[in-house]
Amino acid sequence: MQFFSHKPKSVPSPAEALPGRSEPIMEPGEHTVLGTPIGGPYPDGFQIAEFALGCFWGEEKTFWQQPGVWTTAVGYQGGSTPNPTYHESGTGKTGHAESVRVVFDPSKITYEQLLKIFWENHDPTQGMRQGNDRGTQYRSEIFVRDEAQRHAAEASKAIYQQALSAAGYGEITTEIVGPPAPEFYFAEDYHQQYLDKVPFGYCPNHATGVKLPNIEVTPLQYVE
Repeated sequence: MQFFSHKPKSVPSPAEALPGRSEPIMEPGEHTVLGTPIGGPYPDGFQIAEFALGCFWGEEKTFWQQPGVWTTAVGYQGGSTPNPTYHESGTGKTGHAESVRVVFDPSKITYEQLLKIFWENHDPTQGMRQGNDRGTQYRSEIFVRDEAQRHAAEASKAIYQQALSAAGYGEITTEIVGPPAPEFYFAEDYHQQYLDKVPFGYCPNHATGVKLPNIEVTPLQYVE
């Protein structure tokens, strides 16, 4: 990934963010590995999960390899600049994190299982970085689309904090954002499935080695 000097150490406010543009920077195409449309339409009954956990190249590959995942995409999410470019996001002046969208069949893989993959494949205690990838775009976030996802995310975060603390790690800095989840802006085409296009490309692994214990999340009970 690219490195930029003089990056902000905090997410800029909407007034401070770059202006961006009204038109998308790319037209989502077909997943080069799964052969499915990364921008939809998605099958009825399938769900969307969105995570930021550092460099999105390697993280996308981790998710597309999971049984039950129908398609994946990388993009920019959580900031204020509409339709940012990779370079703009790299300055830290858009407020966006590098994010991965995962479209999955809940009858084959659950949201809780995706959360386990999320927690175990990065270090969620590092704040605005993952290893040598430094900047607000590398922060850890879970973008939840409904209250059920928030409930599951909060429960898994609490359990994982216990496991990390027992292993000597500090406080989790991951933010859970939504619902609604902020808009997901698709990254440029060459970033989509990057490690399929560039098999030996940059792919750091900042996993702590700490496992998330299997947990049962009690479903939310909605009262009419």
